[in-house]
Amino acid sequence: MKISADNIYLNYNEADLYNRLLSLDNKQILELGCGSAEITRKIASAGSERQITALEVDEIAHQKNQQLTDLPNVSFKLSGAQSIPLEDESVDVVFMFKSLHHVPVELMDTAMQEIKRVLKTGGSAYISEPIFAGEFNDILRLFHDEQKVREAAFNALKKAVDSGLFKLVEEVFFNASMRFESFAEFETKTINVTHSPHSLDDKLYQQVKQKFESHLGNDGAHFLMPMRVDLLQKTT
Repeated sequence: MKISADNIYLNYNEADLYNRLLSLDNKQILELGCGSAEITRKIASAGSERQITALEVDEIAHQKNQQLTDLPNVSFKLSGAQSIPLEDESVDVVFMFKSLHHVPVELMDTAMQEIKRVLKTGGSAYISEPIFAGEFNDILRLFHDEQKVREAAFNALKKAVDSGLFKLVEEVFFNASMRFESFAEFETKTINVTHSPHSLDDKLYQQVKQKFESHLGNDGAHFLMPMRVDLLQKTT
């Protein structure tokens, strides 16, 4: 396993990637760290007979998700990956989209144990993590440097594979496209997120804004975020 790759040539819509790697119809699915349920919605509505449990630790996001009325096959729960409120061997697929590095470092190993506990034998864990590189990361790290927690997340994954907790099926490196209409959208979606409160003084705020706006064109600001996906399997 590698935390990063020197050159990443694949550009993916992540839905195309997980649909290539996994069969999701007629499956019990668990998403850990569902945020505002954007990906949850895509998974829930893209196939048949999919039952999804979506967990989130941010109470504000969870309350908003509970108000959704058009996702009858999704059950939203307030909890983290380190304490999954499901029975043993009750799900076929576990998803984590850019959420493992948000688990407290001291609880990442526990989270991996919990994922194994709730997966059926032969079940899959799809864990997608951002790589600490790229132009978007250069902006983010000005006020929220995630290098240590992203390294810890990778180390937890590698430990889970090296110890035999999971089998590594495939590791994929790709670029995910991101677009922001304006700095105001970036501020709403990145600076003012409720799960990670940020406090920027005026000098830092202007520095972040200036660096972001250097990427603005006629149709917004476009970024390629380098990503790593580890597809794991529970074998016993």
